Amino acid sequence: MTERRAILSGSTFEEQIGYARAVVDGDRVHVSGTTGFDYTTMTISDDVVEQAEQCLRNVAAALAEAGCGFTDVVRVRYLLPERADFEPCWPVLRRCFGDVRPAATMQVCGLADPRMRIEVEVTARLAAA
Repeated sequence: MTERRAILSGSTFEEQIGYARAVVDGDRVHVSGTTGFDYTTMTISDDVVEQAEQCLRNVAAALAEAGCGFTDVVRVRYLLPERADFEPCWPVLRRCFGDVRPAATMQVCGLADPRMRIEVEVTARLAAA
């Protein structure tokens, strides 16, 4: 039987909607779409680059709890309401993924809260023990 373990961040959204920040399923880690909210204060910056930085801190925390990191990411999805907001985030995203080169998709779409300007979802692989 494959191990399945939920990772919770403490975000009120997880409880209200009924999902986990990440799920470890065997050797895969599926991190939910993660926004720029600081989950300790439930605040979010108005600046898209600051949101991208916080998204990645939130993703990093979930990956660390799962037992891996950005170097283990094989897939990343970027979701943004405004296409023009993507390029200013590139330097932040490159710091985490530039050497890793995961498969990636950027999609322009509406997000759950109008304050959200970027959402990041990743899939990672746990290293063989």
